[in-house]
Amino acid sequence: MSACAPPHTQHPHPPHGPAPTRRRFPVAGADLSAAVAVFLIALPLSLGIALATGAPLQAGLVAAAVGGIVVGRLGGCPLQVSGPAAGLTVVTADLIHRYGWRATCGITVLAGLAQLGLGCLRVARGALAVSPAVVHGMLAGIGITIAVAQLHIVLGGNPDSSVLANLRALPAQLADLHPAAVSMSALTLALLLAWPRLPGRAGRLLRRVPAALVAVTGAAATAALTGLSLPRVELPSWHSHALAGLPEGPALGLVAAVLTTTLVCSVQSLLGAVAVDKLVAARTGPQSRIGRSDLDRELLGQGAANIVSGALGGLPIAGVAVRSTANVNAGAVSRNSTMAHGVLVVVAALLMVPVLEEIPLASLAALVMAVGIQMVSLHHIRTVTRHREVPVYAATTLGVVALGVLQGVFLGVAVAVAVALHRLARTRITHHEKEGVHHVRVRGQLTFLAVPRLSRTLHLVPQGAHAVVELDGSFMDHAAYESLQDWRSSHTARGGTAELAGRRDGIRTAEQAPATECRCRPWTPWRNHQACFAAAPAVREGQGAGRELARGISSFQRNTAPLVREELARLAREGQRPSQLFLTCADSRLVTSMITASGPGDLFVVRNVGNLVPPPGEEHGDDSVAAAIEYAVDVLGVRSITVCGHSGCGAMQALLTTGAGQGDGTPLQRWLRHGLPSLARTAGDHPGRPRLAGREPADTVELLCLTNVVQQLAHLREHGPVARALAEGALELHGMYFHVGDAQAYLLAGTEDGVVFEDVAGGIGGGEEAREGVRVTSP
Repeated sequence: MSACAPPHTQHPHPPHGPAPTRRRFPVAGADLSAAVAVFLIALPLSLGIALATGAPLQAGLVAAAVGGIVVGRLGGCPLQVSGPAAGLTVVTADLIHRYGWRATCGITVLAGLAQLGLGCLRVARGALAVSPAVVHGMLAGIGITIAVAQLHIVLGGNPDSSVLANLRALPAQLADLHPAAVSMSALTLALLLAWPRLPGRAGRLLRRVPAALVAVTGAAATAALTGLSLPRVELPSWHSHALAGLPEGPALGLVAAVLTTTLVCSVQSLLGAVAVDKLVAARTGPQSRIGRSDLDRELLGQGAANIVSGALGGLPIAGVAVRSTANVNAGAVSRNSTMAHGVLVVVAALLMVPVLEEIPLASLAALVMAVGIQMVSLHHIRTVTRHREVPVYAATTLGVVALGVLQGVFLGVAVAVAVALHRLARTRITHHEKEGVHHVRVRGQLTFLAVPRLSRTLHLVPQGAHAVVELDGSFMDHAAYESLQDWRSSHTARGGTAELAGRRDGIRTAEQAPATECRCRPWTPWRNHQACFAAAPAVREGQGAGRELARGISSFQRNTAPLVREELARLAREGQRPSQLFLTCADSRLVTSMITASGPGDLFVVRNVGNLVPPPGEEHGDDSVAAAIEYAVDVLGVRSITVCGHSGCGAMQALLTTGAGQGDGTPLQRWLRHGLPSLARTAGDHPGRPRLAGREPADTVELLCLTNVVQQLAHLREHGPVARALAEGALELHGMYFHVGDAQAYLLAGTEDGVVFEDVAGGIGGGEEAREGVRVTSP
């Protein structure tokens, strides 16, 4: 189907099952609350960005409303919020300075048409090929430009259109401060910094109000109460609102202006859509009913919005990271939240004009300056440093600051290409002899350019000698492969031996694995793990287990440790920050990292016989489980606790056989007493007994295993840290059952038919009912 078809006719993710019944009120409560949260952020930021560009302040409100309604309805990323973006401030300000406001609106319309054309050509994915260092550098350069310009308004002056001119004028501006503007700006910045850090339970509640709204409202209220004389927002009558006009000027300059606007709008929106997908996938609350973003449709939606915004006299539109993040974190589940926020902006623009005109311009300037400073992200700088792309980042940033956005991006792309070619052509080949073995090490990419040097170095290895060629790179082309294989064949034919270390393009890492080396690939599916070791020499009785452990450790050090060393080093520096406590049985068949696809630092795991949770204050209680729960909730701050039972549990079989015995008994019998409530819960035949989706428990052991999960969740709620966290809404409890023989996991879901363990594979993306069933609210 053509990408130019109307977006509502495209169904990239067709619905499954019967059509849902239409609700009387089609907007979910989560969407309404998210819309309000986004609206409260968008209102002051839209005015501030319009102020920073030099456009009429109403243009920011027009763009916010159009971005919410048009992109929200037509875009391919329903949870992304679009509107006037800080990343477009420099571009728009330059256009207004050169061509005037009405012509800038016309350029915005043309940029929207260009976006529609790109969407029809289905080239949206191509925008993601731009180096992240270029994108981060572009945003940093724009952020610096914004911050320097708005600093003049914060100090009570007026900025110039050039960054260098603003820097030169800064000393004179510092000598001529406007006390009222500085005080309101300082108050705004103080509230912006302090509000997200309010302590305690009251602070947690207050922090739900956006800091930007609090900062601007606080400054406006203070200025009104103290009677300060300083410039405020002036919204002209809608009757005199300027609409788009035809741009006039040199054709080449207009084409460059349209391309610049199209490029910045498109790249920012598409990268934002990808980031929103990651946020939606990572959140623990209700998941959206939609899949991954359709980037071509998103480009079409952005183009349509820019056409409408420009025609109505609004700013250029792009996806906005701050508002999109707020939308996802507020729990939005559909595009209705984005559209509702646009409607709220329209209402505010029509009915709240007297309130908006009380806002000091210095407060808006301080807000936008803070946004500009945040665009120079330390996280991005660390990322480009780690990937050795600082020259690309620096060139783009300086180019945007000194030359302009389009010129800076082109400069960054040119430097990125130069760096890539340099890395591709720069190959270090060394040769040394150690204990009779000749080592040839190749560092970097092995291409045809390095074949002459590789050939010369390989011919330094004497005939009949043992040689090890270490390939330390990520790419080898066909010419290098043929040269290496020809030398290897020739060298071995003359009585020598050659070992290729590393795995590059089909070359084995070694000639033959040592007899005691594990031939399983680490972190991949496997079976009969012990059988993957080659036959080891016979050992005396009683020593086999120790040898198996030693072989396993040795295999880890050789095969797995190199893959996880960097991640473990990071965890060692930063400490553990797991998001989940996973409480399961000590059964050796339950490999928690395998069945949850988790890695180091993901889960805080507690294992015991029968996955039991002793209630607090119990005689024969066990403080070790309670201590782990307290540490996980109060110290680590986990967001969820999962109790996982499994099929064929020996502890449950023992409960059915002996009932945990009488008297003091053995340590095992005393421990199993914590399972007696589960045993009692299975007595009788009542409709509320747990079952698996699609079938009843196979036998009494499976019924007890399922019931035990539900009962231990009830015990878990009796622990103080858990009860407090649940009351504050900071914790979720989950029940899970793993059928060992079927390798099938089930999640506990409370339904009208009773307690059901749903198939996890069917629940992911399998409908609203499966997703809502993940959270357990009652045992």
